[in-house]
Amino acid sequence: MQEQATKTSAVGKPGAQKSGASPCDGQDPPVRRRKLFYIPGYDPMPPRRYRELYRTEGARQAEISGYQLSLSPRSERPQAAAATHGFGWQVTAQIEGCEVHTDVDVLIWSDIVQGSMAPSIAQTYWQMLRTAWIYISTGTLRRLMWLRKGPVIAALYPVGMLLLQLVLACLLAVTIARLGQGAVAWLGLSAGWAAAAAAVVFWALGLIAAAALMRWFRRQDGRLFAYYLMHDYAHSAALRGAYAPELGQRIAQFAGEVAVALSDPSYDEVLVVGHSSGAYIGVSVLADVQRSGLAGRHATLGFLSLGQVVPMVSFLPEAHRLRRDLHDLSGRGDLCWVDVTAPGDGCAFALCDPVAVSGVAPATKRWPLVISAAFTQTLSPERWAALRWRFFRLHFQYLCAFDRPGDYDYFQITAGPRTLESRYRNRNPSRSRIDVTASKYTSLGD
Repeated sequence: MQEQATKTSAVGKPGAQKSGASPCDGQDPPVRRRKLFYIPGYDPMPPRRYRELYRTEGARQAEISGYQLSLSPRSERPQAAAATHGFGWQVTAQIEGCEVHTDVDVLIWSDIVQGSMAPSIAQTYWQMLRTAWIYISTGTLRRLMWLRKGPVIAALYPVGMLLLQLVLACLLAVTIARLGQGAVAWLGLSAGWAAAAAAVVFWALGLIAAAALMRWFRRQDGRLFAYYLMHDYAHSAALRGAYAPELGQRIAQFAGEVAVALSDPSYDEVLVVGHSSGAYIGVSVLADVQRSGLAGRHATLGFLSLGQVVPMVSFLPEAHRLRRDLHDLSGRGDLCWVDVTAPGDGCAFALCDPVAVSGVAPATKRWPLVISAAFTQTLSPERWAALRWRFFRLHFQYLCAFDRPGDYDYFQITAGPRTLESRYRNRNPSRSRIDVTASKYTSLGD
């Protein structure tokens, strides 16, 4: 990767914005007003967490990099609220000598996520068996391991953790039953109905204790993430890579909203950001927008995919829709698609070109531009040491502040005066990117 040299502002802070050329004075028209659509990953939590993350981390990045950033409530538009049950906010920024206003909408699918989460422990274990069978029997798991072992290990983690919990619960039940047998023998009740009744009682107590332990493990999932991750992978594989009808409908709904924003003359840029599982949803949303013929009518169009896990779905046999969308979007000349990952993120397919590795690159392929957030360089040694083993937190680092920012600054991209295309126009892709076909299934369907 070609790393951008560290900048120093007048107050001596690393990574601060340039004091020289500004897009307000340059050849590219600056962005004065932007529409930002953020697509979360597989997350059942309310979208307010993303506003708070943007507020706190944006303030931290602004202090580090020497610009101004403030948030205010969104001016509600009835049609938008009705479309998404949406949530958003407004951002006002002073960056590179320009004042920029950004309207942020979170494209919500957390209700679909909540509906996909198994309500019972037994159903979760059935999900585990079914999902493991799909990934193993189709050869997808082996192909994914060719790319990056990190996300595959992350996928195997909930399987291992759930099995460990089940083994511990079984051991507890057996231990209580055997202790009961010992007590019966000590009391001299080694035969007869009394001994049989005592054995039944202690086995029942053991099973009750095992069930209580399993419920306790589930209550601890806010720290262990075993059930959460299992539901995530099970949702992706439920239809062997095909979109569920409710998700397909939501994608069409999102595409309609993006198309409306593109036709709004008040916006200079419409930027779609997809994080984690939201990256492949973003691909399908923008492919729908492009097919509608509305892309680029007024505003320029940018797509920023962060910490993507596209191969977890596109490598599955029935992912014809996603593979077709990847194929179509990657050859378009009327948008800019930048894919940002980092080898330090063990939950993402770092530096894997999602189009190329899925085996669907057209002859006219232009996108995505694959670059690295380079956590080991853009985070200070102290910050990296504090975060490197917090895998789930690192997966969200793309949305957070960097104390040694290079040419990736989430808040300058989403609130600054440069379009995504002008910011990365002369940027070379990462030299360590993976862009060879690894998927067994490459059909685009009908």
